[in-house]
Amino acid sequence: MNASSGMNAVAAVADLEAVRAYLQGLQHSITEAIERTDGQAVFLADAWRKEPGEPLQGEGLTKILEGGAVFERAGCGFSHVRGAKLPPSATQHRPELAGAPFEAMGVSLVFHPRNPYVPTVHMNVRMIAATPAGGEPVCWFGGGMDLTPYYGFEEDAVHFHRSCRDALAPYGPQLHPRFKQWCDEYFFLKHRNEQRGVGGIFFDDFAELGFERSFALLRSVGDAFLGAYLPIVERRRGMAHGQRERDFQLYRRGRYVEFNLVWDRGTHFGLQSGGRTESILLSMPPLASWAYQQTPEPGSPEEALYLHFLPRRDWLKGAV
Repeated sequence: MNASSGMNAVAAVADLEAVRAYLQGLQHSITEAIERTDGQAVFLADAWRKEPGEPLQGEGLTKILEGGAVFERAGCGFSHVRGAKLPPSATQHRPELAGAPFEAMGVSLVFHPRNPYVPTVHMNVRMIAATPAGGEPVCWFGGGMDLTPYYGFEEDAVHFHRSCRDALAPYGPQLHPRFKQWCDEYFFLKHRNEQRGVGGIFFDDFAELGFERSFALLRSVGDAFLGAYLPIVERRRGMAHGQRERDFQLYRRGRYVEFNLVWDRGTHFGLQSGGRTESILLSMPPLASWAYQQTPEPGSPEEALYLHFLPRRDWLKGAV
């Protein structure tokens, strides 16, 4: 190894450590804020480790809050794992890396509120580094956030999308419409011909700004999450509701389960790579239901979700 290649290797290690430190700090700040918002329940911290000899090695910290005043179930997990071979879900768009050793780290969260008027939310930020045979390490980033209401409110959707747009703005005006469309296309239940929610932003296999700027974009997305979501929680958490709204919430949660198990690449990556199943399925709601061909009552708020909120649209058209 010559002097210059040695310097590059050290720099790569330092960069990966910076990503890890950021992600661990992000998990801590988000879970602290959610505990304050809930005011009743606290997160259980479950540290885990995958030892050498298992298909995947590494460690993580799963934090779970259940039975809260505001959040029925809130999960936020950090993981940092290494494997000998990238799983198929990670090489769909990078076939040249098929079979390469890798390491991956990220923070992923899903919060399922108790009140049906408070939307479910998902956020994920992650980095994968792979080393093809005889080649240099290749790093890329992915993530985003999306909102899944059960009862739609225009101001909530606009606020969430504006927060996403503003997080991406320093990195170029072309990114938000591109990542917004990517989110719409990704969080789509093909077997239902239906969006999962009102969307947000999503990106994957992203390294086009170079390591430092791509990592900065990742941090901007992660840091924007609380400001995008908590104002919506505060607006809706006290709204009166009854069994009708609860039943519809549980029915729509079934769609969330369907997407995560059938279509979500993150779930598939974790299961295919031998990850920790309990942590991978952190996103599942505590309760959900299914009904045969349920049709909402014409003119009802439930019908409005299907007619006015789930169809893809530009939520920021005309908004400042």
